[in-house]
Amino acid sequence: MKLIYESGRPGRTGSVLPVLDVPQGCAVPPSLRRSETAGLPEVSELETVRHFTNLSRMNMSVDTNFYPLGSCTMKYNPKSHEKIVRMPGFAELHPLLPQLRHGGMLTQGALTVIYETERMLSEILGFSQTTMQPMAGAHGELTGVMLIAAYHKSRRDFSRKIMLIPDAAHGTNPASASVAGFTTKVVPSDENGNVDLEALKGLLSPEVAGIMLTCPNTLGLFDPNVKEICSLVHGVGGLCYCDGANFNAIIGRLRPGDIGFDVMHVNIHKTFSTPHGGGGPGSGPVGVAEKLVPFLPVSRVVRRSDGMCVLEYEHPESIGYIAPFYGNFGVILRAYAYLLTLGRRGLLRISENAVLNANYIMAALKPYYDRKYDRVCMHECVFSASRQVKEGGVHALDVAKALIDRGIHPPTIYFPLIVPEALMIEPTETESREDMDGFIRAMIEIAELAKESPESLKESPIKMPVRRLDETTAARKPDLSCCS
Repeated sequence: MKLIYESGRPGRTGSVLPVLDVPQGCAVPPSLRRSETAGLPEVSELETVRHFTNLSRMNMSVDTNFYPLGSCTMKYNPKSHEKIVRMPGFAELHPLLPQLRHGGMLTQGALTVIYETERMLSEILGFSQTTMQPMAGAHGELTGVMLIAAYHKSRRDFSRKIMLIPDAAHGTNPASASVAGFTTKVVPSDENGNVDLEALKGLLSPEVAGIMLTCPNTLGLFDPNVKEICSLVHGVGGLCYCDGANFNAIIGRLRPGDIGFDVMHVNIHKTFSTPHGGGGPGSGPVGVAEKLVPFLPVSRVVRRSDGMCVLEYEHPESIGYIAPFYGNFGVILRAYAYLLTLGRRGLLRISENAVLNANYIMAALKPYYDRKYDRVCMHECVFSASRQVKEGGVHALDVAKALIDRGIHPPTIYFPLIVPEALMIEPTETESREDMDGFIRAMIEIAELAKESPESLKESPIKMPVRRLDETTAARKPDLSCCS
């Protein structure tokens, strides 16, 4: 495929501009003008459309390929919800329009969406209130631990400097805790993939601010001791944070607020289905127990007695602003539509089918790949390619590259860190049995090739426009030059 610079020809254009009618006095001063042309390609509209359409077809996406990227919950996004988010009344709404008078009715729809989504999430998560402002999962984590810090500060309990993080927690937890000012300590897992309770007890002290527990954890397992864990941390005055990145597995069946958690984020771009690739978009609302409500960020959307929704700013103990405006509204709107579409029974089906699909794949692939923690899983199953490494020097990376040749996006590898040669597979609830069977056949074929012809896998992918890169050199000596 040619670069767009190679397709261009002098004089071609894809636009016709109107005659300049700006008064000469308003012209850009010479000091701010370019001294030379920008060097952009000169192409027609058709050439531009074809170039970027063909470029997009080289990528894998949920709309085009099976996409079992563990922990990321790459589920299908209903196109009807895309129509809703593009409605002019939402898409063209300016965030600085008045809330009430002089056109305020234009904003009541958006404010109502934010308010009602917050109330639905509070009910689903089991918390008193939820802030819709965090704009990603890690942003929600940071908001949550900032709320914990504010709570201890309000009590003048300044000794709380330690945040406990299990080794099977979500990978961004340590960074979020550190940015919020805490020192982190790792809690190891036991032989079953649960938090080691004895190790946890040994780490508890008056210096512990809280624990960040991913529930279910990144092994795809639900810890049966979660209530006891929360009780132990509460016993020394700490708070319990639930990382809800894997909420897809338990939605409609368990409310984290009911089992001892004080604060939690949920990735609504995962659980409630929004396009979730290329680094975004995202949204990580945070739910809190009543004792943390005073510290929630501003502004807050509330409903008045007359039914009108307004923004409140006067909360003296608030941690302040954590995002511009009121969160990632487009993602919130998709989640709102998703919740209304599914209802309570539909939410139960999410977790039911997500867990069923993951265990279906786990049972089919157990004879071919190792499992460090061999238990019934939740929404994702974690295998190890350790057997393939021993038999023919085939690593998890080779398995991932071979899947690309078979038209399947690789699962997550390198994570969780406590599983060597990890293959973290999450089919989500939206995949059919037929598509999962195709993935299973591909994984079995790769396992057999790893024994019979391991060298063939180490060359993968061989059918894609870009062959395998030297990842070590790419990381240490990246080529950051651009085309001209």
